Amino acid sequence: MCGILGIVLANQKDTVAPELCDACIYLQHRGQDAAGIATCGERGRIFQCKGNGLARDVFTENRVAGLAGSMGIGHLRYPTAGSSANSEAQPFYVNSPYGVNMAHNGNLVNTVSLKRYMDEDVHRHINTDSDSELLLNIFAAELEKHNKYRVNNEDVFHALEGVYRLCRGGYACVGMLAGFALFGFRDPNGIRPLLYGERLNEDGSLDYMLASESVVLDAHGFNNIRDLNPGEAVIIPKNCNAENKPEFRQVVAMNSYRPDVFEYVYFARPDSILDGISVYETRLNMGVKLAESVKKIVDPADIDVVIAVPDTARTCALQCAHALGKPYREAFVKNRYVGRTFIMPNQKERVSSVRRKLNPMKTEFQGRNVLIVDDSIVRGTTSMEIVNMAKDAGAKKVYFASAAPPIRYNHIYGIDLTDNKNLIAYNKSEDEVASALGCEKVIFQTLDDLIDCCKSQKIDKFEVGVFTGNYVTGVEDGYLQELERVRALNKAQQTARKSEVDVGLYNLCDD
Repeated sequence: MCGILGIVLANQKDTVAPELCDACIYLQHRGQDAAGIATCGERGRIFQCKGNGLARDVFTENRVAGLAGSMGIGHLRYPTAGSSANSEAQPFYVNSPYGVNMAHNGNLVNTVSLKRYMDEDVHRHINTDSDSELLLNIFAAELEKHNKYRVNNEDVFHALEGVYRLCRGGYACVGMLAGFALFGFRDPNGIRPLLYGERLNEDGSLDYMLASESVVLDAHGFNNIRDLNPGEAVIIPKNCNAENKPEFRQVVAMNSYRPDVFEYVYFARPDSILDGISVYETRLNMGVKLAESVKKIVDPADIDVVIAVPDTARTCALQCAHALGKPYREAFVKNRYVGRTFIMPNQKERVSSVRRKLNPMKTEFQGRNVLIVDDSIVRGTTSMEIVNMAKDAGAKKVYFASAAPPIRYNHIYGIDLTDNKNLIAYNKSEDEVASALGCEKVIFQTLDDLIDCCKSQKIDKFEVGVFTGNYVTGVEDGYLQELERVRALNKAQQTARKSEVDVGLYNLCDD
């Protein structure tokens, strides 16, 4: 669930770094673990600033001041199977051929065979557990096959053909070839989002941006926004002008058009439009459908008030309350300086983090039967604590509703939820989940209803493997076992206090 972006400014005397930093703030919700930007200056020199932490902490004034160039890319990291070492902060860089930077959102599912191919056939060293470094080196190896003094668009598109041929999974990427161009591409199933936009300057020239969500393009004044299609790529030259325009190409045929439905449930900001679908509208629809499910399980007369778990569930909860004809209340006050709880590394930290993150207002719970609405239930850690807090605050009965269906399987395309056995709904009925949460009833959105909430004239199917266990790309033999192995290895290394500073090309300058 990372955030990626790239900007090419028409005026090559302008500096892109400040705008990249500001744009990263708009995508901070997509990754709070690390942030990074890379820019390209005169003579193709690459400048980087990246490290663990929020964008506002990594991109200090002194660090950004040294990032020259009118072209650059940025990344906000949420870690999946990799570790949290500084060396895994993106964008990644390889100096051969030509000098390539890349930022990646998603997950490859055939990493075991790709690592073997890199080692045995291509002889490229992969220094981290990150599949993003692996993907970059796949692209670099394909580009190197041309063995030319200078690269051109045709070479880049041919190299991407090799990436599509070799890599399986969900991915959206932005890359930068030193002194030449910025490029972006999207997996053949369109699982992860990537959008393109243009901004008209007073002199008639155009700036260009690629980003994970439309909200950052809107905020920076970019228009003519469009989604890259599954299997499509774009190359934006560093010296873009009327004769040297961005070039789009359908590099491989579209396998399907199946965005990850979790983008609409949870990942994306409500003010974004992804693949022509308004995130806000989908969450309103989820509220209406969820109310219908609630009525089948709980007598609305037994519900006094509807309460949202902030922030993602607010839109759904408000519409659910309206559909039920019940009052909506903001009964949990959120401490905005605590991050997302399922990102916390262990159960004890998650439990304490929920209490730090949310505080109930007793007057809204005292003596009432409450329906609490959240976007989803993953491990159940947050939900259990919320139920406990509601009852401690005096609620008579607590019903818990989820805008998403039961999550019973791992998410393999860009967010490391947990092993299946740690998911609260795994191998459990809804009554068993309710018992585990300590509430009277739990109500899940049905999968058919969720798809109805999100579909459009163009898209009527979505990646829903997290609910069904059937993934759009299938699953490579041993991939889930490899995920568990990597998680166990990283946990052991953390226990052994392994250094977080591996060999990596990053330059967090002193303040």
